Amino acid sequence: MDKHVIIIGSGLGGLTCGYILAKNGYRVCIMEKNTQIGGCLQTFTRHGIKYETGMHYIGSIEEGQILHRFFHYLSLLPDVKLRPLNTKAYDIVSIAGQRFSFANEKEDFIQTLAQDFPQEVEDIRRYYKVIGDVANDSPLYSFRYKDSLTLLNPLYVKRSASEFLSEITANPLLQQVLAANLPLYAGVPCKTPLYIHALIRDFYHKSTCRIVGGSDAIARSLACSIRSMGGEIHPRAEVSTINCNDVQATSVTLKSGEEISGDYFISNIHPQRTLGLLCTPLIRKSYRERIMGLKNTISSFTVYIQFKKDRVLYFNSNLYHYNTNDVWNCTHYTEADWPKNFMYMHLCSSANQQYADAGIVFAYMDFRDVARWKGTPVGRRGEAYETFKQQKAERLLDELKKQMPDVRDNIERYYTSTPLTYLDYTGTEDGSMYGILRDCTEPMQTVVSQRTKISNLFQVGQNINSHGILGVIIGSIITSGEFVGVNTIMQQIKNSYCNG
Repeated sequence: MDKHVIIIGSGLGGLTCGYILAKNGYRVCIMEKNTQIGGCLQTFTRHGIKYETGMHYIGSIEEGQILHRFFHYLSLLPDVKLRPLNTKAYDIVSIAGQRFSFANEKEDFIQTLAQDFPQEVEDIRRYYKVIGDVANDSPLYSFRYKDSLTLLNPLYVKRSASEFLSEITANPLLQQVLAANLPLYAGVPCKTPLYIHALIRDFYHKSTCRIVGGSDAIARSLACSIRSMGGEIHPRAEVSTINCNDVQATSVTLKSGEEISGDYFISNIHPQRTLGLLCTPLIRKSYRERIMGLKNTISSFTVYIQFKKDRVLYFNSNLYHYNTNDVWNCTHYTEADWPKNFMYMHLCSSANQQYADAGIVFAYMDFRDVARWKGTPVGRRGEAYETFKQQKAERLLDELKKQMPDVRDNIERYYTSTPLTYLDYTGTEDGSMYGILRDCTEPMQTVVSQRTKISNLFQVGQNINSHGILGVIIGSIITSGEFVGVNTIMQQIKNSYCNG
């Protein structure tokens, strides 16, 4: 086989598709506009400290669990070092002046929450069961793939997460606590489908880890494997146009002017940006209008913190804090009440560190807050922008100090990113954290297929299937399945694991 597949974008989806297709005999060429590959797997280093930009912790990674199986198939296990989070409190929720902990594994999860909600033990138990049922009922999450029509149960697609939580328990505080990992998917009440919440929660129920030394290890490992199988990866190669004839895509033109022909094409960039590369009657006006009209999830403002040496003990949990009793309402704020919530965690530089080198804290931020600087060059947006960032950072750090008093006085220096930063480095529209907003009231309109209206152009990434490391890998299997067959890939994964 000498079929040439051109992949636009080197995020996790593009790299995973590149790996699977190269493994199955396709000639792979990945084009990346940035200097660094990886998309949300990118890291950056300042004063010797490495910071994550998107992949902060992962789940279901212990032997036999789903991500461990995928990592084994993708040859990632030797290259990616992990440190487990606190199994009794991997996530800590701060709300209404109280703190609540989420533990790994079924009985620990139930009993830990039951300490704060003793009258709701059966509600918690029922919640855990339904979450597991959603995951087990999804064939690619349970290794039971049969056909493309049953990827997700329609009941979980058409039901909102907020509705589900209000029905699972009558206790309003427990409803809020169970929804408190919202920053992992930027959920919207009455819109975000149940399956988004359930698959993410189930993913972390089983085990949780941080990646030692940064998630760019995943990108480097996949890139090395792709190249070893004859594939090519080209950084600083921005695609400006996808060229088509009367039937299909034929080539891409780079910003440099170079044209590269291919047999198949996969876009690992936002669907709206993919359409921006296409000027062809093969894309009908109705399809273009639907995709361009889709709403995206909110963005964020992040402070990257370097601590003074050996001053802040390593925090082996993640903290979700809310200044409101309604966790669903934090995306709507005013200048006076921002931030309504934040998520705080430490970064893991070694497998047994006692003190933290760095941490991050982020809060929701609407792109409209920074829209006035859109189009200005990175690093040269002007004094007003720098002042804006400093004021927001100081306010966010003041809020953090109320919950983590040892942090504020032990900061050596900090850096910031806004929705503009995310827009520039990941290419997602409006700097959106998780791409297109899924809406259970319009499930067909807000689901983006791996197929496009062009027969040899496909899509991959967080907007296909779901976001997050597990969602994107599974989406990559779906997209690669258009070439190899999903059942074939799943059987390869099973065989690889059994023989490994």
